[in-house]
Amino acid sequence: MSAAKKIKILLIEREMTLTDLSKKLNKSLSTMSDKMKRDNFSEKDLKKIAEVLNYDYDVIFTDRETGKQV
Repeated sequence: MSAAKKIKILLIEREMTLTDLSKKLNKSLSTMSDKMKRDNFSEKDLKKIAEVLNYDYDVIFTDRETGKQV
């Protein structure tokens, strides 16, 4: 699932709009809309979004052959 789709789900769970999130991040709505359309978020962006929405952010790499997670 893309980061943009996950963010949409989190916003629904928090009963927030993208406008609300943009304000909390001190970013313009157009910037956030572009990031959502392109699914173009840096890890720093994702960490900040998680912080603002009161979620933990974890990155997991999973070996496709063994299933081992790093």
